[in-house]
Amino acid sequence: MRPQGQDRRIWDAATTLEALGGAQVALWVWEPEDDRLRLFGAARQLGLGPLAPECSSAAFRALALPADRATAEELLRIHEPGTEVTLRMKMRGGETCLWRGVWLEEGVRASGVVAPETGFAASELDQLTGLLDRRSFVARARERLASPVRQTLVVADLDRLRRLNEALGHERADLVLAALGSRLAAAFGGDALLARVGEDEFAVMISGDPDPVERLRRALEQPLRIAGFDILPTLAVGAVEAEGGQDAPEAAELLRRAELAVEAAKAGGLGGGAAYGRSMESDGLSQLALEADLRGAVGRGEMTPFYQPIVRLSDGKLTGFEALCRWRHPRRGVIPPDEFLPLAMELGLMDEIGAHMIRTSARQLAAWRGSHAAVGDLTVSVNLSTGEIHRPGLIDDVTGLIAKHRLPHGSLKLEITESDIMRDPEGAATVLRALRAGGAGLALDDFGTGFSSLSYLTRLPFDTLKIDRYFVRTMSSNEGSVKIVRSVVKLGQDLNLEVVAEGVENAIMARQLMELGCDYGQGFGYAPALSPQEAEVYLNESYVDGAAPVRRQG
Repeated sequence: MRPQGQDRRIWDAATTLEALGGAQVALWVWEPEDDRLRLFGAARQLGLGPLAPECSSAAFRALALPADRATAEELLRIHEPGTEVTLRMKMRGGETCLWRGVWLEEGVRASGVVAPETGFAASELDQLTGLLDRRSFVARARERLASPVRQTLVVADLDRLRRLNEALGHERADLVLAALGSRLAAAFGGDALLARVGEDEFAVMISGDPDPVERLRRALEQPLRIAGFDILPTLAVGAVEAEGGQDAPEAAELLRRAELAVEAAKAGGLGGGAAYGRSMESDGLSQLALEADLRGAVGRGEMTPFYQPIVRLSDGKLTGFEALCRWRHPRRGVIPPDEFLPLAMELGLMDEIGAHMIRTSARQLAAWRGSHAAVGDLTVSVNLSTGEIHRPGLIDDVTGLIAKHRLPHGSLKLEITESDIMRDPEGAATVLRALRAGGAGLALDDFGTGFSSLSYLTRLPFDTLKIDRYFVRTMSSNEGSVKIVRSVVKLGQDLNLEVVAEGVENAIMARQLMELGCDYGQGFGYAPALSPQEAEVYLNESYVDGAAPVRRQG
């Protein structure tokens, strides 16, 4: 006979699991050091059965739908203690669920609950205004930023809320906030994300609006009559813009920037406004800290290639990846290149980062070739940074890696921009010929944006032309872009060069490019830049399915 206390513990655990199952809720615990995700409760009902009771991070990524792989990676990414987790994700064979939780110990453990999206719907809203609350806003904004669309985030802070509280009392001051929330919803409707992100702060994320700040001011800075008092609200407004897609900033970081702009707006007096700029980072401390971290990032293994698929348009076959540098910062998460590469250039670190990218990408390509018999002519392309073509040791490094890993001729490609070539065409030609002789493939990147003389193209040993994404993305709205794309494709055919179109966002674009005679495509329509683990899953699925998936619209 067990002691009474032990029976009670067993009964409690069993009852808890039954209750979780009945409520269609599962508990999750993620332990990065052990590469273990544990699930308790309604895992099978939620489509998480293959992962229960525990699984590795690779299995978790593999079960996520391709469109949600980046979201799965976000859940696994290590954060500081106290950081909240709010993610929307769909697994194969399951329904869309919300994952919520918190990091308890940095790099050691995070835990929370997962439930169907409908089970969380009511708790997403701010009770006073009916708008999204801050946490839900960040989760929804993260989803919007995954699409390659330019987004504007506006944050408005109500001036003198403290004075309103003192004069009217908290209940009546709350009526002011509720009225502003209603006005905001009426002004923007369903085409924007709307939230109350602080006691007196409202946020709007929208795309395609030429002046959302003015729209917000027209809606909110109108007289209100509360309890017999006429109130004219004024707002300090901060705004920030970001391009969505593979290089988009984290949603929480974008909100921080907008709120920093609000603080700058307040310095200008009542009703002030400001757009975010890097100069707003207080006293340069953030920049100094980033510089210090950046200097040792390569040595600590924090610089990682992410791989964006390159697909043959005629049959959808995956033919290669482009390696794109990402900084996995231990506290700030994955930092996109536009935030650290300019700083790395200032600090003279580009050669070190470039050499690391080539080494790591060559090693990854060799690993894929060794473990996947079906890869055939799989390639990995690496960008040379500005001036790197003249880096001492570049030729020896590249040819040595090709020989060391026994890579086929042309499978490790180097991408060079037109502008870099034109700084010293003759010197570049000498280096390029040596690289080509050593077994490297060569791609001319961003073609169509700056080549001064096409005569140089016939004298340089390129095997690939890459069409700049701007021309691809604007084909539907700009006949001039269509003509440029057609001309580049024809030029590639005449010179016996492969042509890759960047910025392919959907199946319609892919079909139009194929009809123009373009060979390959890459872009968010196939996949964003994937972590090495995600790229491995994408590689497996593409060879099993026979073709890479492509979004129908977007």
